[in-house]
Amino acid sequence: MADRYPAPDLARGAALLLIAVANAHTFVTGRGIGVRGYPRDLQGADAVVAAVQLVLVDGRGYPLFALLFGFGIATLAARRATTGAVTGGPGPAARTTAGTAGTPPDDPVLATVRRRGAALLAVGAAHAVLLWHGDIVAAYGLLAVLLAGLLVRGSTTALVTTAAGTIALTVLLYAPVALTDSAQTASPSLVEPGVLAAASDRFGEWLFGNLLLSAVGSAGAAALGVLLARSGRLAAPGRHRRFLTRLAVAGIAAGVLGGLPLALVAAGVWAPPAGIALLLGPLHALTGYAAGAGYAAVAGLVADRWARRGGPGPVGRALVATGQRSLSAYLAQSVAFVGLFAAWTLGLGAGLPVWAATLCGAGVWLVTVLVADRSARAGRRGPAETLLRLLTYGRRPAPQR
Repeated sequence: MADRYPAPDLARGAALLLIAVANAHTFVTGRGIGVRGYPRDLQGADAVVAAVQLVLVDGRGYPLFALLFGFGIATLAARRATTGAVTGGPGPAARTTAGTAGTPPDDPVLATVRRRGAALLAVGAAHAVLLWHGDIVAAYGLLAVLLAGLLVRGSTTALVTTAAGTIALTVLLYAPVALTDSAQTASPSLVEPGVLAAASDRFGEWLFGNLLLSAVGSAGAAALGVLLARSGRLAAPGRHRRFLTRLAVAGIAAGVLGGLPLALVAAGVWAPPAGIALLLGPLHALTGYAAGAGYAAVAGLVADRWARRGGPGPVGRALVATGQRSLSAYLAQSVAFVGLFAAWTLGLGAGLPVWAATLCGAGVWLVTVLVADRSARAGRRGPAETLLRLLTYGRRPAPQR
């Protein structure tokens, strides 16, 4: 993995902490659901933790991860396209200015991206049925299969249009979140004690309630990730420090300011009129994309500092190793959460405080970082990454040096 860019892997490793923390509270049951899936009537430490997460984490980690997914697809396609002896495909000059127009139907680069997407779709579907309905991997796979031409050959205009359209649609879908107030649990599969019945519930929750929404919500950030990859700003951050600094400051500031109103509602500090409340969800979602881009820029600046100082320290190397094994780490989070919280396992999610769930999420992430670092030192790939390569290329990867 020596030819990988450190900034995206660092961002992935850190983003997994945001995802673990953001997902942990969704396993809390028996307390009703309020703003963004947090329990109703938050008080004390729970209210503080939820407010901090809504400002810095919730709705910010997934846009970052989707952006890095698009970056990864563009990087994979560029590398495959420039190694004609391996792929037999066209080089970068084959990119058209009209989306997929002019793309050969047997384009081997597109075929590779679609095979990888199909593999991700299969892994994500298994993840959803066996463990957690909130899977995001299948949504990425669906995007890679359906939008391969756009992500690989799409013009800047086509990518910007796609990003703007899908982000606008996603933002509108978030309009009711500030008004959510229900005594029911958001995920019946989590409170179902029967293993098979829970799996059946998860399948329905994933297929009809999560897959398409996640794909639409991720499409815009993925398109932006492709544009970021083409610009070279994250791959070579040393030449773009000023741009990355401005993006980091503006993006994170927008995320904080845009997330604060919804955080105040969730914490019980503010009860806006219904008309204003309908604007808070879209504002939170829109600024989440900005925060995700800002976090990616921070990773680029950190990677540039490493380059000027001779490399990362132990913590940096561990985060990069986690980013290189992000699929394995992501799936491992679900294994831990389901084992702890679901009713058909230990059932610890019933009535669990949000702050306790958050600590569990951070602890699970830390364990994955330690395991990934040990795996990197031993020269081993992540098991999910090995499976993904096998499904994509039909062969196991060569051992790492």
